[in-house]
Amino acid sequence: MNRAPPRPSIRCARHGLYRLATLGALVAMVVPVSAQPLTASAAALRLRDATPPAQRASLMQPFALEARSDWHYTPRRRAGVAWKEMSGAQRTATTELLRSALSESGLDKVRAVMALEIALRELETFGLQRDPENYAVALYGEPGANDKAWGWRIEGHHLSLHWTLQGDRYVATLPQFFGANPARVPRDFGQAVRGGTRVLGREEDLARALLSSLSPQQRGQAIFDTRPYGDIVTRNAERAVAPQPQGIDFAALSSAQQAQLLSLITAFAEHLKPELVQARLARVRANDGLQTLRFGWAGASEPGQPFYFRVQGSAFLIEFDNSGGNHVHSVWRDFDGDWGRDVLADHYRSAGPGHRHGSN
Repeated sequence: MNRAPPRPSIRCARHGLYRLATLGALVAMVVPVSAQPLTASAAALRLRDATPPAQRASLMQPFALEARSDWHYTPRRRAGVAWKEMSGAQRTATTELLRSALSESGLDKVRAVMALEIALRELETFGLQRDPENYAVALYGEPGANDKAWGWRIEGHHLSLHWTLQGDRYVATLPQFFGANPARVPRDFGQAVRGGTRVLGREEDLARALLSSLSPQQRGQAIFDTRPYGDIVTRNAERAVAPQPQGIDFAALSSAQQAQLLSLITAFAEHLKPELVQARLARVRANDGLQTLRFGWAGASEPGQPFYFRVQGSAFLIEFDNSGGNHVHSVWRDFDGDWGRDVLADHYRSAGPGHRHGSN
């Protein structure tokens, strides 16, 4: 009699066996692409309708800045419904909602951040606290295809992505936080996480290539500190305050180096759908924004050592911190436009007194 092959599993050094096949299926979010992709509002409404009444109060949050700006990238209790608490119908709707904003490679990046929790289960002494399904989706306001403002986010350890819409039109895609621990995966963790994986490797490599291209005089301008800061400087502030501009000016770079800097900036947006990438980059360029750009580096320049870099313009800040040598935090903040502050403020002013979608 033929026996079914054993299901693959990972041995946790301190905590016995758990099923990789089950975890891998939960993390993967493998949901067939609809013949006709759902709009953002249709996907959000499908998620709402698939959510039982007992969960709906957690899923549906007020469209108020106080609620939307309560964010963090460390493990904690979060608003919304976690992946592990979702039915199949909820997971399908959630993935469709993600696909309304993300490219397929962007969706893979989200999956990859979640999957790193599998590695941490073995690598850390308290690893069983790590959960690749503990990523929550929350809806803010009432989704609809009209011009009404609403928003949504997905958040968990090392992942916090926020979107603001008017109807089905995305008006803001920030704040954006991606982290990776380990930044370079040291070995295979079953089939779910492969050794050598670098979730944020492209961003680091482009920054290093730019740094390496600088002349000694240019490096003297770009490197503004001998040590990094232990984390991103802006942390999880409700409103990012522009740090003192440091680093090398865009105008001090050659044309090839300027193109490298723009490629680096683009890499931090390429998880989005192409039209949203272009909207993000148009904002970078607006009002002679390129002339305000600076690229700055702190810490060691050798790979594997603690370092930090930032790209700062008049309207935005990108930070990338690897203070531990193999643990990355990265963030993109807009000084006025996080959660669509400026766009919605203009919308409210043009609509006249008394027109509000929520406290913003």
